[in-house]
Amino acid sequence: MFIKIEDVTKTYSTRNGPIRALNTVDLDINKNEFISIVGPSGCGKSTLMMMLSGLVPHSTGAIRIGDKAVNGPYTDVGIVFQQDTLLEWRTILRNVLIQAEMRKLDMAKYTARARHLLELVGLKDFENMYPHELSGGMRQRASICRALLHSPPLLLMDEPFGALDALTRDQLNIDLMRFWRESPTTVLFITHSVSEAVFLSDRVVIMSARPGRIEEVVDIDLPRPRKLAIRETPQFLAYSRRISRVFESTGILREE
Repeated sequence: MFIKIEDVTKTYSTRNGPIRALNTVDLDINKNEFISIVGPSGCGKSTLMMMLSGLVPHSTGAIRIGDKAVNGPYTDVGIVFQQDTLLEWRTILRNVLIQAEMRKLDMAKYTARARHLLELVGLKDFENMYPHELSGGMRQRASICRALLHSPPLLLMDEPFGALDALTRDQLNIDLMRFWRESPTTVLFITHSVSEAVFLSDRVVIMSARPGRIEEVVDIDLPRPRKLAIRETPQFLAYSRRISRVFESTGILREE
């Protein structure tokens, strides 16, 4: 076991009184496991991710990553947000290399790695261009390269493909799986897409409406490597239906 989330809650103080974002959450995550979290907007998915990074404190309970308790910013991590957050005045290569600069790593070594990562996602010929010269999908590919540059043991991804068109999103799902096969790491992936969660994951965590709690954890027993065609198989559709039924049973999905 690599991550242990035990009896964790989160309550925010507001001018109108306390707001409970997360009810008690318990979850164990193994090393190099790919976990997706699905749930309605406002259920605390992003809050849980931010608590894992230590950027938001948990109210009660405990979070451990490896042998360390998370009680403040946890730096041995890569984070990808829905927006790419690239620096417009730096080239794509220099955006990716921010990790190496901040961590005072060997620049020659990590420049070679940055170029390798960019090549993996089809950005080899764009390393000297600036973010405004790239499409949204290309920018997000660069942000993933930046997060993976230092080979973090934990990658946190908060709806990274949510703003992209369907074709670009499919390609980035494939790219992400290629990254993960080449350099296995533990991934916590937040999404609103049931299909995306099933395609990517070893397990899918289903969250309730706010205050969020874990309704069910579904093991995804599909062969890897996965191709997009797997989404048309009866087994894939059965997993998707199972997750959707949980949302129907809790009133999150309603047909009337």
